[in-house]
This record gives sequence, C-alpha cells and structure tokens, in this order.
Amino acid sequence: MKVHTLRCEMLVPKSLAETFSVFEDPHNLAKITPSWLKFQVTTPGRVTLRKGAEITYRIRWLGLPMHWKTLIVEYEPPFLFLDEQAEGPYSLWRHRHTFKPMAEGTLVCDHVEYALQLGFLGEIAHKAVVARQLLEIFRYRQQELQKLFGGATRQVAEPAIKD
Repeated sequence: MKVHTLRCEMLVPKSLAETFSVFEDPHNLAKITPSWLKFQVTTPGRVTLRKGAEITYRIRWLGLPMHWKTLIVEYEPPFLFLDEQAEGPYSLWRHRHTFKPMAEGTLVCDHVEYALQLGFLGEIAHKAVVARQLLEIFRYRQQELQKLFGGATRQVAEPAIKD
C-alpha cells in the first residue's frame, strides 16, 4: 500500500477559538466542498465533535454515490483534531487538522495521509485522476474558507501532494 501525503496551510485573521469553531462543525464541510462532489452530512441530528465521534457522509465521485464514515480519534480543542476514515473509498485516510495561534491570527494546517484501494490499479487512478482532484478540492476549500472568514485569509502553503 503506497501512502501519499497532502499538506496545505493558511493564515486566518481570527482568534484561535473562533477559527477552531468553524472547523469543528462538520456541517461547514458542505460549505467548503466543491458542489460536484454533492457532499452531505448524513449523521442524524446535531454532530458534536469529540474523541470517538462518528460522522457519516455521502458524496458522488465520477457520478457514483459513495458512503463515507469518519471517526474522530484525537480531539484537543482548540489546537487539533484528527479524523480517520472508518468506511469509505480509501484504504487509508487520516486527516490531521492543526491550529496554531500567531500574531496575525491562526495558522490552519491540513495534513492528510491517504492510500487508495486496488493496489497497482489504484496508483494508476491516483496519477490519472485522484491526485488532481484532491488538489482541486483543497484549493477550493481554501478559497471558500477565505470567503467564510471575510476575505482576509492568506495561503501559506498551497495544497501539495508528496509521494
């Protein structure tokens, strides 16, 4: 299983608490996810982020409906949380969200380790489609977060994938 790493960083001109509160609400994911994924939180009721919380989603990828369930395995507000895919399209999906107070606001870092299913065929799909789409999703996410935070965010590290 080949593990890939996606990283990006942005500076949000808001307090640590205010910034963290936006990210810890799973329903905000729909606001910062491209519409072509048709992203929906399907967990019934209000989701409270905490260690052990399970969150279910539905997306469409290449027109195919997919179910995704994540588990919050680390939760240290307002500094970090880590979600891992419990069910979904990847062999591995581990997304660490970190928040660091800075003089200008809060540094938001995304660090995603992921691996695709299907071995060699998964790697072909990664090179042909998946890597490009993940970068597009995280670029879109940074653009939408800029709008959500009033237009004053600054990209520190553009989304990039390391193999």
